[in-house]
Amino acid sequence: MNLQSLADVPRRHAATSPSRIALQCESRRTTYGQWDLICNRVANALEGLGAPAGARVGYLGKNSDIFFHALFGCAKIGAVLVPINWRLALPEICFILKDANCKLLFIGAEFGSLIETIRRECPGLQTIVGTEDSIPGVTSFHDWLAGQPELDPRRPIAADDVVLQLYTSGTTGLPKGAQLTHRNLLFSTKLSQTAHFGNWRDDDICVLPLPLFHAGGVVFGLNTPCAGGTVIVVREAQPPLILEAFRSAPGPVTRLGLVPAVIKAVLDHPEFPTIDFSNLRTLTYGGSPITLEVLQRAINTIGPVLLQLFGMTETATVGTALLPSDHDPQNTIRLTSCGRPLPGVDIRIVASDGKPAQVGKAGEVRIRCGAVMAGYWNRPEATAAALKGGWYHTGDVGYFDADGYLYIQDRLKDMIISGGENVYPAEVERVLIEHPAVADVAIFGIPDAKWGEAVKAAVVLRAGQNLSQDDLIAFAQKQLGAFKCPKSVDFIAELPRNASGKVLKRVLREPYWTGVPRNVG
Repeated sequence: MNLQSLADVPRRHAATSPSRIALQCESRRTTYGQWDLICNRVANALEGLGAPAGARVGYLGKNSDIFFHALFGCAKIGAVLVPINWRLALPEICFILKDANCKLLFIGAEFGSLIETIRRECPGLQTIVGTEDSIPGVTSFHDWLAGQPELDPRRPIAADDVVLQLYTSGTTGLPKGAQLTHRNLLFSTKLSQTAHFGNWRDDDICVLPLPLFHAGGVVFGLNTPCAGGTVIVVREAQPPLILEAFRSAPGPVTRLGLVPAVIKAVLDHPEFPTIDFSNLRTLTYGGSPITLEVLQRAINTIGPVLLQLFGMTETATVGTALLPSDHDPQNTIRLTSCGRPLPGVDIRIVASDGKPAQVGKAGEVRIRCGAVMAGYWNRPEATAAALKGGWYHTGDVGYFDADGYLYIQDRLKDMIISGGENVYPAEVERVLIEHPAVADVAIFGIPDAKWGEAVKAAVVLRAGQNLSQDDLIAFAQKQLGAFKCPKSVDFIAELPRNASGKVLKRVLREPYWTGVPRNVG
């Protein structure tokens, strides 16, 4: 199917398969015919509020079918959905809403207690719509759509129009909004319908527990409707909810996406042996390190269906794929790679001298393809640096072997990946240095059996000051999402620095990583 924009997805399938189930979320099932009309009503409601093309619309809530109503409703009029990580602290949420200049916010019931502060801190926000009916003082999604026409607005949408703005933690301490276009997202979903991505098709039933505030969740979630299949939206990536989704599916589940920590949790769940995984065509994973033990268990118990993807928000998760045929439990070296470049994706390894690195030699991984973002919202300098020379500079260090498989070794930017969440040390350091007892601080990642990496703080206290680990972590939790906060603190006399004053984080990390393979995902 030749799709020009995301707006074409519901309207095309509504015309050809109106009675096929598009979305299932808890007890709600929505056919393609019904879904297209809901998206039309969302689009018309947004236009009724005066939302012009390019207007930013926030979404703060756990996974829901309403997320897809909002995204495709925005797509039909050229608006841009801004999903917000609900694990963030309130000041971070407000920063994103203000930075994106959101005029409307969809919000889930779990976050109703934040509304008063959000309204006070974000005066530019004009309308808040509750995704459930149970939020006091907020118009519900159902009521907001009441009386809206079902006629498709059919606004002219260009492939290079931005439709999704996802915030990534900033290396300078402030998040940046990566702008993804219709072309970017459709580049990825078209790949999913090839053998390199799993041959997605219209009889697929996909269980989607990946968080929809991440590129991995959104793009994985788009593969199914673009192919015309059924998405079962799971509210959170909790094993009981995931297993229940298999039981309640309208047919055999064929697709599943999980981060490594959740794969392990599902394998360990007592009800795991009672679920039939025999119809799975692919179990897609990525986003964080995975141990060989978990990989081998998954292959041996679920089957030869694991598919690893390496990409990032700025490339709509497109980069390389380690196909099911590459997942040989005995080939432990190959299992530590992240696969080979997908079709239409150019990947270059650049050495420190700026020249292409030879096979087996490490350098920065750079990517060029149709999925690379349009740029960062209102960050021209950061955009120019990230897209210099027409390539996206990932900040990851890796190398290709003789067979063309990519291996990631480290990160130029010191980023930590904990349980699939990106944590930039500068962002955490910016908060901790504000504590009156802290004179100096460095954040780095250490091995963690469950999450892949855990956030560690090395802290130098001011003269005469005392501070406990628990008190410093509690201080951080007031400003940062819990996943960004240190899990442990080392109090030291001084931070190791080089002659120019730069903190030598490799010296801080080394004792924790000695003898531990840093399988960066």
